[in-house]
Amino acid sequence: MKNIVIWLLLTFLVLLRILNYYISRPIYQNGQELRITTRVWEEPRVYQNSQLLIIEGLRVFLDKYPEIIYGDLIVIEGKVEDGSLKNPKLVDHKQSTSPLFLIRQRLLGFYQRSLPKNDSALISGMVLGSRAGISQDFWKSLIKSGTAHVVVASGMNVALVGGFVIAFLTNLVSRKKAVWLAVGMIWVYAVFSGFDAPIIRAAIVGSLVFLSQGLGKRAYTLRLLFLTGFIMLLVKPSWISDLGFILSFVATASLVVFGIKVDKLLYFVPKSLKIIKDGLSTSLSAQIGVAPILFFYFGQFNLASPLINASVLWTVASITIIGMIAGLVGLVFEPVGRLILLLAYPLTRFFITIVQLFG
Repeated sequence: MKNIVIWLLLTFLVLLRILNYYISRPIYQNGQELRITTRVWEEPRVYQNSQLLIIEGLRVFLDKYPEIIYGDLIVIEGKVEDGSLKNPKLVDHKQSTSPLFLIRQRLLGFYQRSLPKNDSALISGMVLGSRAGISQDFWKSLIKSGTAHVVVASGMNVALVGGFVIAFLTNLVSRKKAVWLAVGMIWVYAVFSGFDAPIIRAAIVGSLVFLSQGLGKRAYTLRLLFLTGFIMLLVKPSWISDLGFILSFVATASLVVFGIKVDKLLYFVPKSLKIIKDGLSTSLSAQIGVAPILFFYFGQFNLASPLINASVLWTVASITIIGMIAGLVGLVFEPVGRLILLLAYPLTRFFITIVQLFG
């Protein structure tokens, strides 16, 4: 009974927060002139001749140069027109001097110098959640093939970071201290990765899971997921209409609810094809929840998406791990880091070939 009351109270607080957000948010009229000063918390989408930022709910297209990156402070002027700023002017641009942001840029530059454009963009997306280097054609292929979710830093990355820190520190400090340090590193990684909705969700869930393990308590994934959703909406209620947040939340919930059942239905797949089976099971489970949303938003859904995902998902963990290790080494001694990164090249080539073929 006590748990039910707590969840009802949380639900009421979230609904109240969302209602307050929609009542109090500024409503811009067409023709209204604005001057906006803001820190860039979401990485701009870079196109051939421009870059797109979403600022206070408005679409802002700026010239491709000067390049604006995650963490920069900008001042923009323009006139509102149908949810966008018409002919926006970049009045001031101050690049971030934070060490975390600077290291992130060094890592992105290292990947870009070491591999062809789409390959480096793929690794940058998996390791750091960056979409800046993804070409328009490749992004369209990712969307059409249903694999765009792969180039977003997510729960797997958080699990890798937290797990690595705990494994490394357990022989040096107590497990409880190792868990707290792992949680700290998870949030450092979240900042590195762009602080978008999926990585924040993953960071909150990961932190709660690791803390519950450190305290000797069992983690209830579905409860943690809903608690995470409530926390995120209390902090930023605008995410209730963010497609990335919705897809991330629904896909994870769908995996938790349907994962084991779908895996049992694939009993006929031989053990020799376990990698393919795991990928197909994961993809099908997630698509059960995601497919209706994609169809609602875009009016289409690639029926081959589960099979495409199953054929490439097995490469993701290896690409991510190699990319992380190569990046850390590359920051110290780039030639060695580049040699390590080349180990991922056959995997990125395979991934890109499959996506372009079916997308």
